[in-house]
Amino acid sequence: MTGGAASGEPSSGGSSVSIGEFLAGELPRIDAALDRAMDRLPAGTPAAAAIRHGVLSGGKRLRPILLVEAFRSVRGEAPEAAYDLGAAVELIHAYSLMHDDLPCMDDALLRRGEPTTHREHGEDDTMLGGAALIPLAGLQSWNASGDLGCADVIRRQLLVDLCRAAGSEGMVGGQVLDLLGEDEVLTAEELDGLHSRKTGALLTAPLVMGARAAGAGPDVLEAMTLYGRSIGLAFQVADDILDATSSAEELGKNPSDEDLNKSTYVSLHGLAAARDQAGALVEEGLEALRRGGVDSEPLRALAHFIVERDH
Repeated sequence: MTGGAASGEPSSGGSSVSIGEFLAGELPRIDAALDRAMDRLPAGTPAAAAIRHGVLSGGKRLRPILLVEAFRSVRGEAPEAAYDLGAAVELIHAYSLMHDDLPCMDDALLRRGEPTTHREHGEDDTMLGGAALIPLAGLQSWNASGDLGCADVIRRQLLVDLCRAAGSEGMVGGQVLDLLGEDEVLTAEELDGLHSRKTGALLTAPLVMGARAAGAGPDVLEAMTLYGRSIGLAFQVADDILDATSSAEELGKNPSDEDLNKSTYVSLHGLAAARDQAGALVEEGLEALRRGGVDSEPLRALAHFIVERDH
């Protein structure tokens, strides 16, 4: 069982993969795909500067990395177009952060240690830019899946996967529950339901999309779904641990959920129990991969990275 967030480079949980080296190798290819996506913005796109700021201002790029690795675990290699498909999920993630940070939502001042998009480009352009990223992500998915040679039925299903994870069944629905939960003490079941949608849906979708685009069968798709749900909740538990044990300067974001008087896994269970829960969720995810016959050292290492990261 893993511990909680730790300082320094996270371990790979006994994996032969160095997570630091793996991420260092993947990030440039993800960033190149995002650059290509931004280069496709039509001339004169409203709020283009805000869009670029929201998309290109850094981050772990975990969602596209998960998609690419899920693809690779089935196909054995990942062409450039798989990274372009991963970029579609990151565009949705970028829009969600742009809107989440707005004064009408969390009113965040910092994101990744830098001023948030609305502080740099204004609220109007941030709202418009974030909204523009939603259809752009759909087009990105459609074009990338075509470049991968996916049949139209698969391309349509990839769009459904993306929209369900982003919409009322997933992230947006979870965000509504999150706002309604301010100043409320949620039960463990309510907190899991909230974060399985707000955080977990957009971590599960790239795994399913990557495997689906690579031609995976039902057993592998089920394994990716269960693994994604487990690490999605583990990610949020780790976030709550970090909020409770690190400063805003260390995390590079402000405010925290505690500042906003939201229920967290730490406030509900305590720090030690939250760490145990994160480790148990990782083991659940790894067991799902084993049952589904998915043999991926990077996916195992990424599960441990999610709960051992320091920001």
